[in-house]
Amino acid sequence: MDSHIGLGLRRLAMLGLIALGLAASFAVQGEPDRYDKARRALVEEVAAEARLIELETGRPGLQPRVLQALRTVPRHLFVDEDLRDEAYENRPLPIGHGQTISQPFIVAIMTDLVDVEEGHRVLEVGTGSGYQAAVLAALGAQVYSIEIIEALAESARTRLVQLEYRDIHLRQDDGYYGWPEHGPFDAIVVTAAASHVPPPLIRQLKPGGRMIIPVGSAFSVQQLVLLTKDSSGEITMRQLLPVRFVPLTGEH
Repeated sequence: MDSHIGLGLRRLAMLGLIALGLAASFAVQGEPDRYDKARRALVEEVAAEARLIELETGRPGLQPRVLQALRTVPRHLFVDEDLRDEAYENRPLPIGHGQTISQPFIVAIMTDLVDVEEGHRVLEVGTGSGYQAAVLAALGAQVYSIEIIEALAESARTRLVQLEYRDIHLRQDDGYYGWPEHGPFDAIVVTAAASHVPPPLIRQLKPGGRMIIPVGSAFSVQQLVLLTKDSSGEITMRQLLPVRFVPLTGEH
């Protein structure tokens, strides 16, 4: 083959590959637009529901920053492809291994109640698909997330890297014991139900910090509990809402 012709063909092939790459990139970037209307409708629904539980939470509604984070994070990219059209329904969805991605309303309430500010160091126990961590990161937090199931930890890590969430640090381990090397934390969000509040997590909560955790048996209705630690280290706990979460697993 003539060298010039070969070079030309190679250039055409390279241009074709670049075009395919760009097309794929645009397809991924374009996906959120397809779901934009559904995502905005979901956020409005969540905001309306939150206003109905002012008595329980002590808040008239969700912070605008939290609502904006929900508008920003593409929930459909945190579920399997065959569930994407259901991603903006206000309900939990399966993510495999007996686990679920939490109901958006619950994600919003838990996020709102721990008062995350930009630059806060936040511990998440139970990464799951990575959605809750992404919402926290969208608020400007440095997120340290622990997932006990190796397959979920790996898939969440891959997904968060692909979506360019750089402020989320993920570890495969038993979240009951927290991540003491990176504590103390301004906030702790536990996304699985424990029979009691783990003492290691209380120790890793910074004075002035807040922890939100579902407490109760895996086989009954649990209570969403807000725990606060004052400047002297004294702990206050308040039961907020009946909830149903998958159990916190591990050897403890």
